[in-house]
Amino acid sequence: MSKYVHLALGGLCVALGLIGAVLPVMPTTVFLILAAFFFTKGSPRLRMWLLDHAHFGPLIRDWEATGAIPRRIKILSLSMMAASFGICVILGLPAYVLIAQAVLMSAGAAYILTRPDS
Repeated sequence: MSKYVHLALGGLCVALGLIGAVLPVMPTTVFLILAAFFFTKGSPRLRMWLLDHAHFGPLIRDWEATGAIPRRIKILSLSMMAASFGICVILGLPAYVLIAQAVLMSAGAAYILTRPDS
C-alpha cells in the first residue's frame, strides 16, 4: 500500500511541477524535488527518469547532494517575491495582508539566501 501512496504523491507532484513550469505563480523545482523523494519508494524507474531529465535532473541532483540553489534561480526567486509584494502594495491591499506577506516572504528569502550556490 505504501508503494502506491508514494507513487500517487510523486505523480501529483510531477503534475503540479508541470503546471508550475507554465504558470509563474507556482514553483516547479520544489514539486519535482518532492516527486523524486516520493518516487524513491513508489517507482525507482520514475525517480531515475527525473534525475536523468536534461533540464530538471541537475537541479534535483544538486539539491539532494548539497542543498544548493543556482544563483540565477535565487535571483529570479527573490525578484519575483519583490515584484509580487510591490504589486500588492500598488493594489492597496490591507496592512495586515501586507505584513503577513512581508513576514512570510522574508522567511522564504532568508532560507533561499542561506542555501549554497550550485
